[in-house]
Order: sequence, then C-alpha cells, then structure tokens
Amino acid sequence: MDFLQKLKLIWSDMSLRKRLLFIGVMLIAFRLLSAIPIPGIDIAQLESFLANNQFFGLLNIFSGGGLSNLSIVMLGVGPYITASIIMQLLTMMFPKLKAMYQEEGESGRAKFAQYSRLLSMPLALIQAFGFLVLLSRQGVITDPAFFSTATNVIIVTGGSLLMMWIGEMMTEYGIGNGTSLIIFAGIVASLPSALAQLAFAFDPSDVPMYLGFLALSVLVVFGVVVVTEAERPIPVTYAKRVRGMKVYGGVSTYLPLRVNQAGVIPIIFALSIMLFPQMIATVLSAFDNTILHAISSFLNTIFSNSWVYSSLYFILVFLFTYFYTAVTFDPDTISTNLQKNGAFIPGVRPGATTSAYIASVTTRITLVGATFLAIVAVLPLAMQGLTGNASLAIGGTALLIVVSVVLDFIKKIDAQVSMREY
Repeated sequence: MDFLQKLKLIWSDMSLRKRLLFIGVMLIAFRLLSAIPIPGIDIAQLESFLANNQFFGLLNIFSGGGLSNLSIVMLGVGPYITASIIMQLLTMMFPKLKAMYQEEGESGRAKFAQYSRLLSMPLALIQAFGFLVLLSRQGVITDPAFFSTATNVIIVTGGSLLMMWIGEMMTEYGIGNGTSLIIFAGIVASLPSALAQLAFAFDPSDVPMYLGFLALSVLVVFGVVVVTEAERPIPVTYAKRVRGMKVYGGVSTYLPLRVNQAGVIPIIFALSIMLFPQMIATVLSAFDNTILHAISSFLNTIFSNSWVYSSLYFILVFLFTYFYTAVTFDPDTISTNLQKNGAFIPGVRPGATTSAYIASVTTRITLVGATFLAIVAVLPLAMQGLTGNASLAIGGTALLIVVSVVLDFIKKIDAQVSMREY
C-alpha cells in the first residue's frame, strides 16, 4: 500500500480519524496552556537567565517549551516521568510490586499506574517550590512574598497534574504514547524560534559549525532509524502434531528480538535522574542552614563539571537501556509460550535452557543499542565543549526523541491500518 492510499484509508476510517483529531485537539490545548504565564514575571530577566543555563535548557524539553515563558505547565510531564522511574526502580527491590506490574495483568498495571500518579504530586510540589525559589533569587519573579510563592506553587503543581492527565488521555483515546507526544510537540514547537534566532545571529564564520551540526543530525537520524529497526531473528520450529487425519505444525519461522527494545525511554529516564539532584540542590539552597547549604553547594559543584556530567549521563543511559529491557522483556514468559504452542529453537532444549538462550542473545544485542543511545546522548555535550555553542547541547537529545517518537507513532498507525484491512 502506497502512502496516498494509506492516508485515504486513515481519513476514511471514522475511528482512526477520531483518534488523530483527539490527539490534535489535546496538543493544541497543551500549546495554549504553555502560553499562559504565572503571575509576576520579569520577561527580560527570564530570557537572560535561560540563555546562560544549560540545566533549564534540558528541563525545557520535558516541559514542552512551557518553562521558557514560565507558563502554568512549566514542569510539563517531568514529575510524572520521575515518579514512573522511581516506581520501576522499586520493582527491582520489592517482589510484590514486580508481580503486580508483570503478573497481575491489566488490573495490576492499573494499580501500578495509580501509584505513579499519586507519587507525581509530592514530586511536583518539590520541583515547583525549588524552581520558584531559585527564580525569585535570580530576580525573575518580581513578588517573592510567601502568599504569592505558595499560590504559584499550587498553580504549577496543578498544571503538571493536568499535563499528566492530558498525556494519559492521549494514550487511551489517541494513538501512541501521550507523554512522548507531548515532549515531541514541545520540541517541534520550539524549532521556529530557534531557527529565527540562528538566522538573526548568523555569522559567516560559523557556517562550518552549522554544516557540521547538520551533517551530524542527518547521521543521528540515520543511526536512530537503523538501530530502532534492527532485529536479531531467532529461528523457531513448530513440532508436527497429528489430529485425526490431518497433520499440523512442522513450519519454521523466527522470533524477532529488537536491538533497541527500550526505544527513547532510557534517554528520558536518564535526563530525569540527572535533573532531580539539581532540583534537590535548588530546594536546599532556599533554607538558612549551613549543612543544607553545604550539600547544595556540593551537588551544584558536581553537576556543573562537564566531564562528570557527561560521564554520569553516559552511564545512566547505558544502564537504563538494560534496566528497561529487563523490566519489559521477560525471556521466561516467551520460553513458556513457545513450549505451550509446541514450538522450539533448533538445537536448544525447551524450558529453562530456551529462556537462558533468549536472555543471552538479548543481553548481547542490547549492548549495541545501549552503547549507541549513550553515545548519541553525550555527543551534543561534547560538541558544546568544542564549539562553545550552548544550543547544540540539547540538539542531539531532542533530535533523538523526535525521531524515535515519529517512528513509534508511524508504527502504531500502521498497526491500526493493518487491523482494519483484516
């Protein structure tokens, strides 16, 4: 089926059309909310502060651009992502949580998601308070009084919970992952202003740097597509079964194992973890206590060092790729399903041996995906160190998220189209 036929089928199908229109309406609502600022902001001071702060540049990705004008949804889906990470980490420590997530089916995952939502609220309160106190000290917020700060904290926390709700509605009634689409929309929405700034500040001497960044972007897009689509096929044979006068089975197929099963999730997880200590440092700096100030200063010193920051970022992306693959991919379940259906991997005994073989292959191919993601995540930071251009620091991460979300969205649409064809 060619592209035009696919578009015609999508638009002619009422269910698909409603899902796509729902996503469009929700994204428009999100962009409108991100344009409503909280009260009492010095715009000139805000622009000056954001221009020289890489930490807030990265956080702006999660807020979908809402942080650049201190909108009521300035935190975006950041607290919900952090809460999801914490809950998934807890599954490694508490078997009951892991059983709830993996073995109790839809009801267990619903309870798990509810715990993540409940955890999002205190995280949003902490982040909102920390940011607003920091911005008040920088002169960005003109009224640092207690009542005004408390009001803004409630507004920003409510905005974050609203974004969490919008993301979940998009996942349920739309197509694809709503949280990823919100982050994608924020990145894409910031492109026109970024291009306008580059055009306004154009210097002919920077042409080689721009061309290098463009070439790197093309390579990253190509690499992301290749690694995302890459699979390691494991041959599977179905045993012959005789039922009455007919023989069933005996066919050979393969089990496709993706090189990067985690997608862009490790990047988002790693960024959330990297941002969280800096948020804690910001909150601690607001208290008049020598010990808390010392802890805040120590955290700020660690994360302001580009070598330490890049190394931690690389390691976190690498580890989270393995972690997320381990949480979402269960070789024991696949082995059991193969055995129940009379299938086996040639040369491998069914049961525990098959499970160990699949786990071994997954571990080896995930090494490639994890290394690629980690290199792409750190590469823009290296480019910033070489060129001194802060805008390149978020380019690679944003590009990686955009390409991965677009690929995932296209696959989800293809799946919906295929279902309707059958």
